[in-house]
Amino acid sequence: MQYDGLAWATAILALLAIAVAARILFSGRWFLGWLRGTCGLAFVALAGLIGLVAYDLSSYEPLAEGKPLVTLTFQADGSAYRASLLEGRRERSFTFQGDLWQLDARLLQWKGLASLIGLQPGYRLEKLSGRFLTIEQQALAQHARVELAHSPYGVDLWRWLRLGQHDLFMFDPQALRVTYLPVADGAVYAVSLTPTGLLAQPMNQAANQALKDWQ
Repeated sequence: MQYDGLAWATAILALLAIAVAARILFSGRWFLGWLRGTCGLAFVALAGLIGLVAYDLSSYEPLAEGKPLVTLTFQADGSAYRASLLEGRRERSFTFQGDLWQLDARLLQWKGLASLIGLQPGYRLEKLSGRFLTIEQQALAQHARVELAHSPYGVDLWRWLRLGQHDLFMFDPQALRVTYLPVADGAVYAVSLTPTGLLAQPMNQAANQALKDWQ
């Protein structure tokens, strides 16, 4: 009897809750308020997403005709190297380990109407990777990869376009790479964009000698 009574009391509470819910639902005003609030929050989220895409796009640089994208200089620093990257007037330095270096970059080409109205391609340096010639040294390397850029909160337009094979009728995302080249104290390389991809050219005797010894 006790539990039957509790069951009936709970059922009465359920009926009261249904009555209150019906009164609210059929009043009509709650729905418009909920709809306005939901739409407002959706547009706030959309604005935030668009803002992050805009910030991501700001990390790309326009291509400068007749000039290298970046100049790399390597200086010995104990058992590692100090790699300096000069992009236009911007210079960055990183601790780098390895006998060889590799550079990855992204290219955002425009096509269709975007190309017709004169939008210029943009690029972004992605990472500088090092590799030792021996497996033992490679396993102990601590600075064999340097991330040169990142997209905030995972909002990465280039990756979304490329992996999802979306072009939105205006984008042509491309991956660029300089394959492994030798590192040497004082070596300077200039990396330029050619019709076939990235091209690294030795700019001084130290880089030329490193290439000669490596080959």
